[in-house]
Amino acid sequence: ITVKSSNKDTATAAGEEDDDSPEEEPRETTLKTTAVSIEVGEFQGHKVSLWDLLHSRYIPEENRKELLELYEAGELTLEQVKTVVTTIVTKAAAAAARAEPAAPVNDPRAEPAAPVSDPRAELVAS
Repeated sequence: ITVKSSNKDTATAAGEEDDDSPEEEPRETTLKTTAVSIEVGEFQGHKVSLWDLLHSRYIPEENRKELLELYEAGELTLEQVKTVVTTIVTKAAAAAARAEPAAPVNDPRAEPAAPVSDPRAELVAS
């Protein structure tokens, strides 16, 4: 008897027992063993498993659930999951980097604020 094949080697179910409890789904194992290189954010310069990326702060829970459901239903291939996940992580990390201010707000070298008119002057003039 063989386990449903994925892009990995098939394993025979008869006579082989896994020491890990509870048993992982084959697709979950594939996501945990498929590593991608990430060039941005906290994972910059590292190879990270798709599973870890899916469960990182860069992937909102709703997106993660949808991607896992589509992958488990066979509607997305491993390559498609890899592409979507790396794209989301790259865009989220880039957005987070842009959100960091270049100079602290209290820094006197920051852009000067426009002079504020005295609101009482407008009351007197009317």
